[in-house]
Amino acid sequence: MEKGPLTEEARLERMSAPLLAWYKENKRDLPWRIEPNPYKVWVSEIMLQQTRIEAVKPYFDRFMKELPDVAALAAVEDDRLMKLWEGLGYYNRARNLKKAADVIVREYDGVMPPQYQELKKLPGIGCYTAGAIASIVFGEDVPAVDGNVLRVLSRILASREDIGKSSVKKKAEDLLKRVMPKGEAGDFNQGLMELGETVCVPGGIPKCGECPVSRICLARESGLACELPIKAPPKKKKIEKRTVCILEHKDLVGLCRREDTGLLASLYELPNAEGHWNQKQLCQVFHLKEDQVVSIEQLPDAKHIFSHVEWHMIGYRIKVEGELPKGLIAAKKEELKTIYPLPNAFSRYTKLIK
Repeated sequence: MEKGPLTEEARLERMSAPLLAWYKENKRDLPWRIEPNPYKVWVSEIMLQQTRIEAVKPYFDRFMKELPDVAALAAVEDDRLMKLWEGLGYYNRARNLKKAADVIVREYDGVMPPQYQELKKLPGIGCYTAGAIASIVFGEDVPAVDGNVLRVLSRILASREDIGKSSVKKKAEDLLKRVMPKGEAGDFNQGLMELGETVCVPGGIPKCGECPVSRICLARESGLACELPIKAPPKKKKIEKRTVCILEHKDLVGLCRREDTGLLASLYELPNAEGHWNQKQLCQVFHLKEDQVVSIEQLPDAKHIFSHVEWHMIGYRIKVEGELPKGLIAAKKEELKTIYPLPNAFSRYTKLIK
């Protein structure tokens, strides 16, 4: 263990060599690391926001097969893009991908700009994503600071600053920019991310015995590794009760489309209403005539957590005679797999549509 009055900068400078050696030996084979190009790295980094690597892999492969380049992304229809993204959540990420692709086609002749500052001008690309693309693909000496990197740094420096604060992230970016090895920013950034994902893990016990930089880690020296990083607890989410309905007629199921703004904007959904309603109230709530209803089946309860609200849902399957209520899209059940993008919020119920 290296002790003594090292400055933060000096401590992090001692991290570079062992980190790079460890990364080159231990980096995982990931689809976007095979023949990396700016488009692959960009799409993967956007998908990986709020989503685990193993969950992203099949989405990434499918996305690349159908939309292999910026021009294809810029030209794709919105519904098809949402269908390709279905299940990843945070759908504004996909919308911003397309917006940025449009800009790249119109203003950069279809070629992603290689400079960090230019990348930051594109919709949906912030400091982290711009840093990842610019360093990994174009070799620019800029940091890419995400939650994994902040956790690693906070433990190495035994920092008790709140990593949720933008000022703390900015401080980390400034520190790393000063200490990163010139010409190796891509591997340096990926090494920090990889370390945070596989060794200096969130929750539970970090694998300090496997860490290549444990000799300089103040949290390990002082027994604070499991207490750090510090992050203020999230604000309490608003609870919203909803009643969800699978309305079926033969091989058709009724769908609605959400408004163009707000939560789950423009996506398709099962008919639903705010509040918990009993069977006697369903005809009125979902605009059904009583003589239309063949059967009503109560379905299991479900819960879905968004960033700021939590849905507590009860559900029913209602089979009807004649046409589905006016205003609903009469979708063939098989089309739910190929055409209509339905958000994960309803997955407990869409899985029950056979």
